[in-house]
Amino acid sequence: MQSDNEKTKRRYDRIAPYFDSLEGFLEGLFFSDWRKTLWNKVQGEHILEVGVGTGKNFPYYPESGSVTAIDFSEKMLERAKLKQQRTKVKVDLELMDVQSLCYADNSFDTVIATFVFCSVPLPTKGLQELYRVCKPGGQVLLLEHVLSSKPMMAKMMNLMNPVIVSLFGANINRKTVKSVQSCGFDKVTLDPASRDMVKLIQAIK
Repeated sequence: MQSDNEKTKRRYDRIAPYFDSLEGFLEGLFFSDWRKTLWNKVQGEHILEVGVGTGKNFPYYPESGSVTAIDFSEKMLERAKLKQQRTKVKVDLELMDVQSLCYADNSFDTVIATFVFCSVPLPTKGLQELYRVCKPGGQVLLLEHVLSSKPMMAKMMNLMNPVIVSLFGANINRKTVKSVQSCGFDKVTLDPASRDMVKLIQAIK
């Protein structure tokens, strides 16, 4: 019997060739501005992006510093490598699971993820890994869609979630802000650009 991890990998492997097209409208209308806002907060020389996917964040990478980016889907990572070759962006791409990072404690100045923890099977475990590899005084930056604070909308999202997960591998009803707050960070704040169902989160270690 497949684990939730393997099921999620297979879903993302399946949709990898169509992933950019599936989110193209929302990317142009909303997501690109939110990505830019989040990446403008990046600091330090050593940067880790988890859940690089097809490389949608490549245009926002800082000009200086060393960027490492990971994903646990081989097919998504293949798309990212093709995009890297076309754009010549400087990044080290690695096949790796955020729930079990192969990096030493306190390795990165900034750890960043965009729309990732909706699909991590054990999100708290993944967030604890981000905390572990982030340097003291460093930051974790997250752009995530979360469960609405409006009761009727939240109820609808909870009802729809099993269907969305089966199709795309992403949960639309997670409470990611609370999960981050439980991981031991010294300070967790939300950017003013955050909305009811999309949160820009900065967590300082």
